[in-house]
Parts: sequence; C-alpha cells; structure tokens
Amino acid sequence: MAHRTSGSRMLSGRLNRRRFAGASALAAASLGMARVPLVGAQGTEVTWTSWGNTGEVENLRNFTATYNESQSEVVAVYNPVPTDGYDESLLTQLNGGTAPDLFYVGDGQIATLIRNEVVMDLTEMLSSEASQSRPEDFAGDLWGPAQTADGRYYGVPVDCNPLVLWYNKAILEEAGITEMPADTYEAGNWTWDTFQNILDAVAETGRRPFVLNSWWALRYSWVTANGGTIYADGQFVANEDPVAMEAFQFLADNIAAEKITFSGSLPEGQGDDAMFMSGQLAFVSVGRWGLPLFRQNESLDCDIVPYPTNTGNKIEPAGVAVAYWCMNASPSDVDAAFDFYTYFVSQEGQMERLDEGGNAVPSIAGAEDVVLSDSAPEHAQYFLDARNVGYGPLAEEAGTPGLSTELNDLFSELWLEGGDVQAALDTIAETANTMIQEAAG
Repeated sequence: MAHRTSGSRMLSGRLNRRRFAGASALAAASLGMARVPLVGAQGTEVTWTSWGNTGEVENLRNFTATYNESQSEVVAVYNPVPTDGYDESLLTQLNGGTAPDLFYVGDGQIATLIRNEVVMDLTEMLSSEASQSRPEDFAGDLWGPAQTADGRYYGVPVDCNPLVLWYNKAILEEAGITEMPADTYEAGNWTWDTFQNILDAVAETGRRPFVLNSWWALRYSWVTANGGTIYADGQFVANEDPVAMEAFQFLADNIAAEKITFSGSLPEGQGDDAMFMSGQLAFVSVGRWGLPLFRQNESLDCDIVPYPTNTGNKIEPAGVAVAYWCMNASPSDVDAAFDFYTYFVSQEGQMERLDEGGNAVPSIAGAEDVVLSDSAPEHAQYFLDARNVGYGPLAEEAGTPGLSTELNDLFSELWLEGGDVQAALDTIAETANTMIQEAAG
C-alpha cells in the first residue's frame, strides 16, 4: 500500500495562516458579504460536501476525521449528498446562500456555476505560498471547463479516472485468444485490427464483446485513438475530419454487426460494469473506479490495457473522467476553507484518500505509488500512462450549458437507429456550433 504518515500527518507543509494573509487579500475582492464563521475551542468550522457510494462516503468521513485530528485551527464538517439529485441540490443551496464552503462539481455543471459567479476564482490562492496544490503540479490535461479561456482557475481535479479497457481473460481464452491484450500492447501490436479480430472471435462464442456507453469520454476516445480532432478554434469539426469520421464509422459498423452493444439498447438496470463483473462481457471501458467492484468476484481474472490505436503509435490520448473541487464564492472563512481545500488535493491528501479506496488515480504528480503499490490490476501502470497523455472534459462541450446532454441524445439516436454517419455528424456539428455561439453571446 502507499506510504501513510503514522499518527497525525506531517504538518511541515500545512498552511501557515500568516503566510496566507496575502492570498486572502487577493480573494477578498471577489467575495460578497461573507457568512460569519463558527469559531470554537477546536477551530473554525469548514463545511463541505460530495456525492459518492457507501464505500466512498465512509472513506471521505475517515479522511475528514484524520484531518481534524491533525491540527486545531480548522474543523472540517462533511455532509454527503446522494448522487441522484446532487447537481440540483447544490444549485438550490448556492442560489439560496446555504451551500457549504467546499464541494464537488461535475464537468457538466461547473461552467454554469462560473457564469453565475457562485464559485471562487482560485487562481492567486493556488499559486500562493499557502498552496499545496499548485496548477503546474497536476498531471495531464485535466482542467477542462474549470479553467476559463483567460487562464483563471475555478476548481481543480479532485482526482481522476483515465479510461482504459478492462478485459476478462477467461472469455478471451474461450474465444481462442492466446495472447492477452496487455502482452499485445507491450509488443507494439495493440491496433484496431487486433481489437476487431478479438471482437469477432468473442461474438462467435455468443458472448458480448464490448458495450459503448452514451458519454463523451467513451465515444471521443475512439476518435483520438485514431488521431482525429473533435473541436478546433471553439467549434465542433469532427464531421469535417476524415480521421474522426473513420472512428465514428468504426463504432457504427460494429454496433450494426452486434460486435459492440450500445448501452441504450440494454434492458433497464443492466449496466456494463455489472455484466463484466458477472462474466457476460469481454471488454468494459471504465476507470479505476471499477476495481473495488471487480475485486468482489474472486473468480474474475481480469486486467487492463490502453485503448488500441490506429495511428502507428503505441498509445494515444483517451478521455479521463474528472470531478472538480470548488470553493463557495462566499465561504464562511477563506483562510480556513483554503487550508482544507489545498490539503484535500495535495500529494499527501490524495495519497491518503486513495490509499484504501482504490477507486481513482491521483490527479497531482508525485502520488503515483498509491496506484502502483496495489496488487491489482496486474498492469496498473497503464492507468498512469493513460492519465499522462489523456484529456479531461472538453471545454467547448462541457463549458456550454446543455450541450453535453444534447449531443448524448443525438449520438444515442445514431447508435440506436443507424443511418448515414456523415449526415448524423453534420447535424451534430450544426447543433453543437449553434449552442456554442449562443452561449458566447
């Protein structure tokens, strides 16, 4: 397991409140009338929230308790919210002035919160002496809509989940595959042709080879694995890029041939992770969040591999799932809030949070051992390789309110009904570019 400090965590890197005075002054201009902080014998109260399943919430409760035990100036209070309805609940609280000091924000919501001026501009604080999480310390290209066009930061990646392909070894062996994908990848032969051959072989056995979900990272990872372009100069251009179009045609052809199953055609309640867990699916594309679930099935022999490429390069960029860690534009106490904020996403903080949870990859450089020290999957290094070349939510899409939902619907229509891929992508491009232009005013 990753190294953890014994007893109280080391405080040498902790926030010195006098040093933070400069950062507080820089932030003060963006604050409205701040709420009065609760100050008691145990310190200033900082409230925070997130979504999460039962295991994740328990892990975050323990992390908060450890933080509180490590110092006496700040008392962090964690109040989780169910994943279903989280966005609506947070927006209601922010509009009513009752939101917590710190909170998780999904990639589809952060642009709206920035536009509504209800989240803090963290640019100066993140680069101050008080910061344990400077922008340049974060790995990959994960900022997405949390960084505005003029370079301002309104959130940092909490951690991340690079997309890879998990594969069931037994299903592949049943299909006659003698060399596992990770070995093929190491040999430099993990190409679309190789992947297609495996899809064909698995389909012959009557098993499902792969499920494609309706989500930006899954569809666009195939485009970038082919060297294609999705957005350029603030516009959706994949319909004009032959390489991108080839990727969408690849998906459409395999869905039509039932070598890839679109998730929208599955019975309600049947998900790809559960199908993989129960031995019904050869490949599933999820991040490290699948590890705690897959571990529960002791008979499931699985491993991971990056997306196959069609460019001659061994690895190409693929999507990375990211949530953002934001601060209320009017926190109860800026100093105390940033104290907890910056530790939460620091190298030490991420190692502590992810050490036992095993459900994500650090977004900050220097915490890689939390992934590599785990006994599973065998090729855990691929998570880091995919993170380092990958990309977070596309700012053009995630930064335009409602666009992700609209495009998910249009792509779902293509995968479900078939038809001419070029015509469908032209419609998608027209929709996307109109919405982007309208949002820009």
